[in-house]
Amino acid sequence: MASFVYGGMNKQGQNVHGEVVAENSSEAMDKLREAGIIVTEIKEKVISEKKKRGGKKVGIEDVAIFARQMAAMMSAGVPVTRSLSTLAKQTTNATLAAAITEICENVEGGMPLSDAFAQYPKIFNDLFVAMIATGEVGGILEQSLTSLANQLQKQKALNDNIKSAISYPKNIGMFALVLLIAMLAFMVPVFQNMIPETTELNGLTQFIFNASNSLRTQWYLWILTVAVVGTVAYFILKSKPVHVFWENHKLSAPIVGELNTKQVIARFCRTLATLLAGGVTAVDALQSAGPTSGSDLIAKAVQEAISDIEEGKSISDSLDKSGLFPPMVTGMIAIGEEAGSLPEMLDKVAEFYEEDVETLSRNLKAMIEPIALIGIGGIVGAMIIALYIPIFTASTSVEGY
Repeated sequence: MASFVYGGMNKQGQNVHGEVVAENSSEAMDKLREAGIIVTEIKEKVISEKKKRGGKKVGIEDVAIFARQMAAMMSAGVPVTRSLSTLAKQTTNATLAAAITEICENVEGGMPLSDAFAQYPKIFNDLFVAMIATGEVGGILEQSLTSLANQLQKQKALNDNIKSAISYPKNIGMFALVLLIAMLAFMVPVFQNMIPETTELNGLTQFIFNASNSLRTQWYLWILTVAVVGTVAYFILKSKPVHVFWENHKLSAPIVGELNTKQVIARFCRTLATLLAGGVTAVDALQSAGPTSGSDLIAKAVQEAISDIEEGKSISDSLDKSGLFPPMVTGMIAIGEEAGSLPEMLDKVAEFYEEDVETLSRNLKAMIEPIALIGIGGIVGAMIIALYIPIFTASTSVEGY
């Protein structure tokens, strides 16, 4: 969807200006004609990617706080535009504040609230926009915002569990790298000076000495190499083939596959439950929940399921067809459909999988910790042994002589 700025004349012959949201300029013209406006000029409003993204990243917690504060202000009877204006001034995140200010201006210009939020997809995702649209239509905007805040906070808790599982090995890896560089730069030269030049060195010791000399005398080449390798690796990892490969295998990957699967299922069920509870139709809810699940495979399976649902099949049978959803999930969905309590059932499934993700994260961290420590100990130990062997060899030669 795009925003178009227009100028024209209404039925009373007055000049009017404003904005309209449409897929293209032709659709925008049709909307304005239906509203009785004779268009004299129209052009697409360009919002730069820099302005959409901003300089500082907007986190889930920032959006959750914003949603809860706006819900509280609306429950107190504050109008939407006044709420937006006030929150734009109170928000500490400059990127979010700029987006809210722009949204407020668009709403004052006649743009629907959901369309105004949709202009910032990097900040407000499909779930947010869908819930706002439902709240507008049903007159339950306050409840929609509260549900959004709850959903986003639970999603943040889920993401935090995943981050805690991968932060430890990442930190250990950084520590090991710094330790290795420090040993090469400061400890190895001390040992090198203690070994007579006539001492024959083994391959590992010679390699360590060469690496130390290179690091100290040609450090700029090391920095350049790391920069080049890092840049190449970044673009390779961000490339489409690698992305497609990871998306096709991350749910079945060794060690982390189960964790990824449960995280994706938990997010999908939580999002779908929130949308259904907010009054969104099953098809529209699935269309939003699929892409926000965090898995391309799940999103594709959900899209295929939508076609079956539109033909009259149940949600549980349509999702079960893909083979990606565990039997417990489709079974609970089937019970929810039969009992007319699908949002509640999905909430229970999401809670179950979120607890599983937390447990798996702790177990993964507990498993990685000793392996990482053994790995670091092995590297340091091997280096020290390689440095001491020539000293022992030189001492033995002197004693024998």
